[in-house]
Amino acid sequence: MRVPRFYQDCPMSVNQTLNLDEGTVQHVSRVLRMKSGEAISLFNGDGNEYQGELIEVAKRSVSVIISTCTRPLRSSRLKVFIGQSISRGERMDYAVQKSTELGMTSMTPLITERTEVKLKADRLSKRQQHWQQLAISACEQSLRTELPIIDAPCSLQQWLENCDADIKLVLHHHSEKSLDEYSPPSSVALLVGPEGGLSEAEVETAIAAGFHPVAFGPRVMRTETAPIAAQAILQYLWGDLN
Repeated sequence: MRVPRFYQDCPMSVNQTLNLDEGTVQHVSRVLRMKSGEAISLFNGDGNEYQGELIEVAKRSVSVIISTCTRPLRSSRLKVFIGQSISRGERMDYAVQKSTELGMTSMTPLITERTEVKLKADRLSKRQQHWQQLAISACEQSLRTELPIIDAPCSLQQWLENCDADIKLVLHHHSEKSLDEYSPPSSVALLVGPEGGLSEAEVETAIAAGFHPVAFGPRVMRTETAPIAAQAILQYLWGDLN
């Protein structure tokens, strides 16, 4: 039986007694109905995995004593920085969740010409927090020990100006250039357009900023599918999917 695994935003060490946060308390005590003496696994994003034992389980509090610490090698050697045009509801959630499972390093939600989601600053901030929590949940499920960063939403121009990677790619279905032409990089920046695609002007701006247009096959993918398919290919070629 798989040991339940949770993220905790705090320092951890062997022999430490830790009180779990409120959300985890609810899951451990009310959903899983775990009991004292059962094993639990924790991580805080520092790359380590902490194994512990429940020493007290109540409706409003759960405490754990950490017994061991390991450092599994689960982070991809390929760093993938995604500029993802903001899409509606579940589409963006799906892109965040599955990109996390595939090992992305960071995702920056982008506001582009054809972005249909129009939110004020406070709503965008709440969405960023929501996406970060989705990434945390995906890390719990996929056994990641380091968290991807979900950046604050920004304009395409801002991201292009600050983006730094060995290879920069913009998904563009008119391109016929093959990834075989590139030397294996240690980092890749990946620009993904919205539902209606990037405008020709935006593609040209990205190319002027050092991005190379690339297509992953002859079919046009949805905005939430594109980063998943692209990452799977990139991780297979240059990362740790084999």
